[in-house]
Amino acid sequence: MNAAHAALRWLQHGSLRLRLLLGTLVWLVLAVAVAGWGLRGLFQEHVHQQLQDQLVRQLNQLSAAVNMQGREVRVTAMTGDVRLDTPLSGLYWQVDTWAPGEGQFHTVARSRSLWDQALPLPADPGFPGTRRLGHAVLDLQDAQGHALLAVSRPLQLPDADAPLLRLTVAADQALLAEPLQRFTTMLLAALGLLAVGLLLAVAVQLHLALRPLQRLRQQLASVRAGQTAQLQGPVPHELQPLVAEFNHVLAANADIVQRARTQAGNLAHAVHTPLNILGNAAAHDATPLGQLVREQVSSASRQVDHHLARARAATAIRATGLRTPVLEPLQALLRTMRRLHAGREVHFHLASDVQQLEPLAFRGEEQDFFEMLGNLLDNAGKWASSRVELSVQALPGPPGQGGQLCLLVDDDGPGIPDPAQRNRIFGRGERLDEQRPGTGLGLDIVRELAHTYGGSIEAHPSPLGGLQMRLCLPAAPAA
Repeated sequence: MNAAHAALRWLQHGSLRLRLLLGTLVWLVLAVAVAGWGLRGLFQEHVHQQLQDQLVRQLNQLSAAVNMQGREVRVTAMTGDVRLDTPLSGLYWQVDTWAPGEGQFHTVARSRSLWDQALPLPADPGFPGTRRLGHAVLDLQDAQGHALLAVSRPLQLPDADAPLLRLTVAADQALLAEPLQRFTTMLLAALGLLAVGLLLAVAVQLHLALRPLQRLRQQLASVRAGQTAQLQGPVPHELQPLVAEFNHVLAANADIVQRARTQAGNLAHAVHTPLNILGNAAAHDATPLGQLVREQVSSASRQVDHHLARARAATAIRATGLRTPVLEPLQALLRTMRRLHAGREVHFHLASDVQQLEPLAFRGEEQDFFEMLGNLLDNAGKWASSRVELSVQALPGPPGQGGQLCLLVDDDGPGIPDPAQRNRIFGRGERLDEQRPGTGLGLDIVRELAHTYGGSIEAHPSPLGGLQMRLCLPAAPAA
């Protein structure tokens, strides 16, 4: 029961090509089996009828060969088939006379092929059996158990006082086996070749019929990889409504994303403007109220930036075709950080090979990529003694997917030996050293953005002696 249930579930959810091929194979086997059974039956009936016709011809010859010499029945020699003279050859004839006084037949002549045997005919003078055109068709069995097919007819010679005769010709039905066996072998070979040819034709037809679906899948992969915005190219008429509806969904989705970005920008501008005005107004106010306003304006600005970044990322991951090559943003951020931390003589170094980075891309917004990596590099620059290294690892994913990009930011600063403290640094507003510049929100923003994209951020001890930040993000499929 479990196996049948599993097979049924596989048929419902398995490969469409295999399901169609399996269904076609089942119907082909059934059709070929029924056709073979029918053709073999027709040929068997044809051979049986041919044997019966041959026996009738022999019976006619026997009827012509019987005559009376005095009161004895004589049969002139029958020519044309040597089996009648070969003992137990499988072809026989026999002549019986009716004895009214005894109420039975007596054999008066028989072929040499019968040797010392006699055909097991019924004693009834009414010639039981199937009547056909003046003769009866009988199914007999000889002393050896062989099945015989016989034709028999009564004959009354015109001579005076001629007795009633019964003429019979019989043949072993084993004679039908050899032609039937040859025909069956040839039929199986022919039907097997026909079934293989039909199955190959169906396989080719399925391949041609499903090729548009393969092209459609490739176009969908191109849309997902960001190589094109919509499905393009000719498709069969049956798939055209599906492609049109999908393109409509893509266009609507792109419009929603664009409006969300515009609204996020408008909201940022609308909120930042009054906050800047309040901040500027309180900038030169040394009273406690002025200090409170400055603190609250700064906190509100950070909150706005933080939540707008999350909203922008959440909107971006719903869009299809996002693709941000990583090489140029990496180089741009390293140049920026070198200038930003030039006063402390911190050297920022790209440890990965440039040629290996050229095909790599992040599946997300470029601005979010700048936000996450920029915060990590800036944080490393604040804590590093003299060196920050950036390296990129590409982790492969399942076929058709982009896998992951892991960006490693190492510094030679003091590091964080305690694992519990390494986890605390991603908390909102957490600062392990109040003497260093910062708000404690940078790493929290990185963590929120990474989780929004389905990635992760972890802190580990660095080979340089300081801290290593490991940021893993979804990678876009290869272009």
